[in-house]
Amino acid sequence: MIELALKYGCNPNQKPARIFMQEGELPVEVLNGAPGYINFLDALNGWQLVRELKRATGLPAATSFKHVSPAGAALGLPLDDVLRRIYFVPSDAQLSPLACAYARARGADRMSSFGDWIALSDVCDAPTARLIQPEVSDGVIAPGYEPEALDILKTKRRGGYNIVRIDPAYEPRALERKDVFGVTFEQERNELHIGPDFFDNVVTVNRALPQEAKRDLAVAMITLKYTQSNSVCFVKDGQAIGIGAGQQSRIHCTRLAGDKANNWWLRQHEKTLALPFLPALKKPDRDNAIDRYISDEWDDVLADGVWQTLFTQKPQVLSPQEKREWLSKLTGVSLGSDAFFPFADNIDRAARSGVRYVAQPGGSVRDGEVIQACDRYGMTMAFTGIRLFHH
Repeated sequence: MIELALKYGCNPNQKPARIFMQEGELPVEVLNGAPGYINFLDALNGWQLVRELKRATGLPAATSFKHVSPAGAALGLPLDDVLRRIYFVPSDAQLSPLACAYARARGADRMSSFGDWIALSDVCDAPTARLIQPEVSDGVIAPGYEPEALDILKTKRRGGYNIVRIDPAYEPRALERKDVFGVTFEQERNELHIGPDFFDNVVTVNRALPQEAKRDLAVAMITLKYTQSNSVCFVKDGQAIGIGAGQQSRIHCTRLAGDKANNWWLRQHEKTLALPFLPALKKPDRDNAIDRYISDEWDDVLADGVWQTLFTQKPQVLSPQEKREWLSKLTGVSLGSDAFFPFADNIDRAARSGVRYVAQPGGSVRDGEVIQACDRYGMTMAFTGIRLFHH
């Protein structure tokens, strides 16, 4: 098949719409449902991301995409009991490495992942499908599906869940094109390989860069390669914990990503873990309640007449002092930026979210100030020399 007709484009008034190949066959096959224009944009960007993560690390990878940027991306590393709880993974669930990758990718920013498109680096197995089944999601792309996994996924959305298989051997042509206002743009594909030597140019006094940090920086930079620019990504233990995408100012990217990283950590506070939800409360409602509980607008869920709709008893407030004390325990975070930091304020903000390792292209007239800021906090920073804008 060289083309696939779509219901409409980005919006319902944009008809007709299709995806097609100028040469050869489409590398995707729709196994179930009827994916749309934005679905395929998310699917193809997400597939590239997880494919590169797998190539760079050798581990299964997953990503959760929304509006052509990842809400989360992760490697298939084991989950501890706390992560299982905040990601709503049953304590007795048997998890494959791919299922762990999906749980991490979906769980890092559950608010943003609501209604996502999933991309998996490996053949979808039954443990992964069981985690996907109860979540609100638009669809999934993978290089294949085990029969049991396919049967599980086909039960979603009253049988209409979008399931796409991509040919793992497919390689696109070197040149890529797109039209904007009737004008065709053409460029060479960004085939940059992000490997172990990508972070060799350490420019700070602290030169310590352990293998785990190099792995996490690789996760950050590969994630940024498929995130709408400007973008900044915080990573810990093989998963993105905060992604700031599509901001016009770099400090706003860093603040957004850092705030998301803080939220990820605050969800692990003992008070948050102990929230006494009503048994019948659905996951999205729990996500919303948690997000507001750990924010400065906690009274939105703790006010009289409101908390009774969410909890069996009124929770205690998570005070500003408790938040500061808990956030001070977040350490060992890696940060990647798709372009240089123009001011040291980005480093100041990063330090407040436990960042210890930084990778960025360098090249700003204020590189010296940024390096000095890293030295002040004892951070290790590598200049990659490569910008990773994605539009």
